Formats: sequence, structure tokens, C-alpha cells
Amino acid sequence: MDTTQGRIPLGLETARLHLRAPLAEKDARVVNESIRRSHEELKRWLPFAQDVPTLSETEANLQRAQQLYGTGESFRYLIFLRETGAFVGTVSLFGIDWDVPKAEIGYWLDSTHTGRGYMTEAVEAVIRFGFTRFDFKRIEIRCESTNNASRLIPERLGFQLEGMLRNEDLSADGIRLTDTAVYGLLPDDLKAVVT
Repeated sequence: MDTTQGRIPLGLETARLHLRAPLAEKDARVVNESIRRSHEELKRWLPFAQDVPTLSETEANLQRAQQLYGTGESFRYLIFLRETGAFVGTVSLFGIDWDVPKAEIGYWLDSTHTGRGYMTEAVEAVIRFGFTRFDFKRIEIRCESTNNASRLIPERLGFQLEGMLRNEDLSADGIRLTDTAVYGLLPDDLKAVVT
């Protein structure tokens, strides 16, 4: 899917948040600072956060996200507060299968902005975008079974817990086997739960 002709919006708005595609040179510093600030929490759940990335590594990661956005392989959004412009985290549609069509959602939140419902709000916006813009027939969220904070997001938004995949993945640090909770949402599920 070609997104370079302006057919796919680079930003989404919610009541409190502005979500937009990353601009590597502009955003690398604020994203890197957020990862540094939140490192202890993020490394528990995310393989990319095992080591604190350098600024250039963060910039390269955001450049790759820009490229994937342009080709329609994934859509990463940086999340900012509308009122202050503060960066609070990221949310992505990835693992897209255009034949079905379906996608998975991934996210992480700056630890200084937890407990305010920002990620639920951002994920809902991305869900609506995926269902309305791309006519996705399914959206999944997968997370480690013991990541209770992450699991609250799909549960609040009406996803169905479709299964627990036992010994399905390695922990973020690669040391132990973990179980993965698989949540699924269909377009009619969203209509029934979120008004």
C-alpha cells in the first residue's frame, strides 16, 4: 500500500491527544529521553528496551518507522498531549495482513504519564482508524500474561481474550519462557462496547 500520496493521514486527534507519524530528526531526542526516563519499567516487557538506546539508535529506529509508514507495512504514531505538547508514548498498527485484512496493535507509555487513561484513548483512536480507514476485519493485542497494565487496555476497549498461548515467547530479557495473552476485536465488537 502506497501512503506517500497523502491518502493516509499522518495524524489522529482525540479529546486530549495528538497522534502523529514520527519525524526522525525532529522526534529522536524527546523519544530517547522518554525511553531513558522509563527504562526500568520498559525493560521488563520490551526487548528493544533491554539497553538504553543512544540518540542515534533512536533516530534510526524512527527513520525505519517512517519508511514502513510510507509503504503501509506498519503505522507507528507518537502520542503527544494536545494541551502541552508533551510526548507520552507510542502506539502502532503492525503485523498487517492486507489479504484478510487485519493488524496487531503495540504500545508503550512514558512512566511519568501512567494512570491517566492516555493509552486507552490512543489505542481506541488507532482501532477506529484501522476499522474505518482500512476496513480491517480483526485487530489483535498480544502481551505477556503477567503484564497486567498492558492487559487492561484491551479489556477496557471490549477486546475478547481469545486464548493464552503457553510457553509461547521469551521474556523481554530472553531468559525465561512466558505465556502470551491474545486479545481480538472485530468491528462489531467495537460498536457494541465503545460509543
